[in-house]
Amino acid sequence: MADCLFFATRFLPMTRSFDASSAERIALVTGAGSGIGRACALALLADGWTVVLNGRRLDRLQSTLAASPEAQADPDRAYPIVADVADPAQVAALFAEIEQRFGRLDLLFNNAGIFTVGATPDQLAVDAWRSAVDVNLNGAFYCLREAFGLMRRQQPQGGRIINNGSISAHAPRPNSIAYTTTKHAMTGMTKAAALDGRAFSIAVGQIDIGNAATDMTAGMAQGMLQADGSVRAEARMDVSHVADAVVNMARLPLSANVLNMTVLATGMPFVGRG
Repeated sequence: MADCLFFATRFLPMTRSFDASSAERIALVTGAGSGIGRACALALLADGWTVVLNGRRLDRLQSTLAASPEAQADPDRAYPIVADVADPAQVAALFAEIEQRFGRLDLLFNNAGIFTVGATPDQLAVDAWRSAVDVNLNGAFYCLREAFGLMRRQQPQGGRIINNGSISAHAPRPNSIAYTTTKHAMTGMTKAAALDGRAFSIAVGQIDIGNAATDMTAGMAQGMLQADGSVRAEARMDVSHVADAVVNMARLPLSANVLNMTVLATGMPFVGRG
C-alpha cells in the first residue's frame, strides 16, 4: 500500500450560529465518500440528521451528496469537509470547523479505514504496515480524541461515538496481519473510551461488520482465500443493512449504549469458520 496522501482541509464559511435549544442533531461521518461511510451518511441524512461528510477527495463527497434527496432539498443539512484522518493537524482543523459552525457534535461515526495488500508477515512491506496503522488506528484515535474533547466542552455535555471495527476484530483472515491488528486495537480503544466517557455522558460503541457489499469487498464474491487454504466465493449483504444498524445505534438516548454489535452476511464463513 502506498504511503497515505495528505490533503489540505477545506474550510467552509460560517452561515449560521448554533442554537442550544434546537433539536438539530449534528453527525460526522469519516470516509463518507464511498462504501459503508457513504451508505451511513445517506441513512443519517434520511433520518433527519445534519451530517458533516469527511473524506480525502471532494469529488467523492460531492457524489455522496448528489445521491441524497435530503441534501438536494436542503443543502444546509450536509457539509463536505476534506481532511486526511491520518494527519492529526488536519483532524484538529476538521473538528475546529465543526465546533465553529455548530457549537457541538452529537455523533461521530469513526469509519475511515483501508485494507492492505494480502501478505504473510515477512512479506508485508513496512510502508503498508504503517499506512494501515496510520489510518485504521491512529486516524481513528485522532478523531475520537477530538470528538471526546468537543463533547466534554459542549452544552449540554455528551454525545455518541461509533467506531467501525470488523469481524477481523474477532478472527483474522489469512495474510491480513496489519488490518487485523488495527481492528483488534480498535476494540481496546472502544472499551477504554466507553469507560472514560461515562462521567461526561459520552457513549462509545463499536460495530463489527462482515462482508457488506461495497466496491472494497467486490473480490469476495469472486473468491477469497480461506483458513484451510481453499479459495471460495463468500456471501455478502446489502450495505444498507449496516447503515440501518448504525442509525439504530445513533438513535439511542445517551443513557443507553450498544458497546459492541456484530452485523454480517448470514452465509459468510465466520461462525464456525466454515
